[in-house]
Amino acid sequence: MDADDFDTPWKEVVMHHFPEFMAFYFPFAHAAIDWSRPHIFLDQEFGTLTRDAELGKRLLDKLVSVYLHDGSEQWVLVHLEVQGWRDARFAERMFVYNYRVYDRYQRPVASLALLTDGGARWRPGSFGYRLLGCEMRIEFPVVKLRDFAGRMDELRAHLNPFALVTMAHLQARQTKGNAHRRRIAKWRLTKLLYQRDWDKQRIINLYRVIDWIMRLPEGLEARLRSGMLQIERRKAMTYLSSIERIGMEIGRKEGRQEGRQEGWVEVLTELLTQRFGPLDAQVRLRIAEADVPQLSAWARNFVDATSLDEVFRSS
Repeated sequence: MDADDFDTPWKEVVMHHFPEFMAFYFPFAHAAIDWSRPHIFLDQEFGTLTRDAELGKRLLDKLVSVYLHDGSEQWVLVHLEVQGWRDARFAERMFVYNYRVYDRYQRPVASLALLTDGGARWRPGSFGYRLLGCEMRIEFPVVKLRDFAGRMDELRAHLNPFALVTMAHLQARQTKGNAHRRRIAKWRLTKLLYQRDWDKQRIINLYRVIDWIMRLPEGLEARLRSGMLQIERRKAMTYLSSIERIGMEIGRKEGRQEGRQEGWVEVLTELLTQRFGPLDAQVRLRIAEADVPQLSAWARNFVDATSLDEVFRSS
């Protein structure tokens, strides 16, 4: 799995649902924050401090300004490590980023860490050194997704969206090397997502994360998407519409124009085949020769179309 691909869906879901992220993983901190007042992501400030830090790749670090119940404005630095291996310099990076924020802005900052690796023993919660009677040290809270492994029933019933994200991580590890078991687990999670009474954007954000974490071979992924379309038709839902799914697929392609066009052709052809059956050569040629704007228009038509004629009506 390429961590670069993972960064965007995780970043979106954390930014859009930050109070719930904190409530699920760091309830002690969540309880101290006054969520009736706005919280602000300080990406520009944090970026200027870490641009030259040669301490390994930052996968998802967020500096956030929040208000506490006592009325004071404080900063929280959240580190999300999505790599699946031990990072010997992680605690040092926590130390460096923390003191850089303080040095630049003269603001105390709370550092929190969420780790997704599967190791039982690696739990870096402090960094420091002592020299000639002088001591420097940081201690920080650490939450590991692995700690939830024995609580699957609780996660399944939990209404916080990050319970589903945690389940996706755990089940991805449990089904590693077994694509059939992973498809079943992903399908169950997807159905659970549909059952939640959440708004459209939340469902899209969460599915993007689950979809990345639980990658499947294309054939099994097509079976899962077919089931999703059936649920949508049965429930008259358009939350995770074809447009969103196509966007997710295209987002995995390279940024080259020809890559974008090929991605649209592939996904639209697959969706049309799932709904209307095998496509004849003329229809396939028509799709293959279309440009991206035309393919996008047909994809929008597809959402409510009951025939191929309705899909192509804008041409």
